[in-house]
Amino acid sequence: MAYRIKTDAVMTLDLLLEYVQRHKQDVAYRLRPLADAYENRYPIFFAPPKADGKPDNRIAVNYAKYITDTFNGFFCGIPVKVHSDDENVNRYIQFLDRTNDGDNLNAEVSKLADIEGASFEMYYVKEDEDSSIGMTYLSALEAFMVVDESILERPRYFVRYYKDIDGVERGSVSDDYSVRWFYMEEGAYHWYGEERVHGFKYVPAVEYISNDERMGLFESALPAINAYNKALSEKANDVDYFADAYMKILGVKVDPDDTAFIRRTRIINFETDLSDGSLPEVDFMQKPSADTTQENLLNRLQRDIFITSMVSNISDENFGTASGIALRYKMEAMSNLFTSKARRFTSAMMERYRIIFSNALSQINPHRVGRDDWMGIEIRFTANYPANLESEAEVAKNLEGIVSKDTQLSVLSIVDNVKEEAERVKAETTPVFTTLADYE
Repeated sequence: MAYRIKTDAVMTLDLLLEYVQRHKQDVAYRLRPLADAYENRYPIFFAPPKADGKPDNRIAVNYAKYITDTFNGFFCGIPVKVHSDDENVNRYIQFLDRTNDGDNLNAEVSKLADIEGASFEMYYVKEDEDSSIGMTYLSALEAFMVVDESILERPRYFVRYYKDIDGVERGSVSDDYSVRWFYMEEGAYHWYGEERVHGFKYVPAVEYISNDERMGLFESALPAINAYNKALSEKANDVDYFADAYMKILGVKVDPDDTAFIRRTRIINFETDLSDGSLPEVDFMQKPSADTTQENLLNRLQRDIFITSMVSNISDENFGTASGIALRYKMEAMSNLFTSKARRFTSAMMERYRIIFSNALSQINPHRVGRDDWMGIEIRFTANYPANLESEAEVAKNLEGIVSKDTQLSVLSIVDNVKEEAERVKAETTPVFTTLADYE
């Protein structure tokens, strides 16, 4: 999340401490519960214990992880395509992806943004023989951006902090020129080490957001998830109650010394008058069942979880039997989320290359990309719909003569690069004349 600073203000240690404390409050209040939910740490596990002798099941269904991983697979399960008409730029982009595990980087940045509503990417110069540019992802739990007061919210400082193996809080602050490191001692921050020029012309970090409100993907559904876990745990408790049914004995008085064992033996004894010749009654007490009510509640909560999060429940038994068109309708809400997130991630990735290309290391051999060459980059996200090649082929065939070849080929999910595929088709359909006789 971003914090504002006056345009002419300089980041001092006291001001840094103030921003970090504000960020820690936001983490504790909102971000930590989201991260805990994804990692299966729900409130049900920390609720007060039941009274002695009562069943106390703690069961959680990790819908937060299911929703996040399902949508992240839909969003970037098919790797992001980054392309430029300039071959030098293409080669440099491929080099960056190979040396920084680009596909995994994109997937992790996307996942963290779905969990916490925002995530960060930080850039630096690697201390290796090539001095190449490195990229890494950071959680919003440990990093934040400080922007100016303008309507553009231009980045001024990027702050990252953490605790080292000795429990000492450390971190770094980057502006558009250099990076400085700090540590905490006796409740105050102190600079340490030498200030280092990072070589980028901008703050070397980018914030990725899924929406302008910086809300996590399952944040609105989290109350329903907690209610589901509570209801499921109580249902399991009721099952244990039935398994622990007490025996009742009517008409015969059990020795008082034995009543101490009622809890352990689950026997309740009542004395009645049997002078009329009736026989003692011995059977088990049955607790009233609320199974139907509980099941209705669980089903309702499950539906509301997926409706609120706008992510399709692809594990539903009716989901896989739908036709291609029906699947599209079932996934329409998730498709809208995809479109919205893709726009924001495209802007963030363009900012990524603007920052990287501003470093002199990008402009010298062997890459030789210009500082402004990032503007010619095209970024394409492809929704990972279940493929229906037969239907796609039929649609592509019907488009013959109506639209261009590029548009016709773009219908097919098996075509990764439309331009390259169009060139292959053209090469295969163009006759090759080797002699004058062949030409005639």
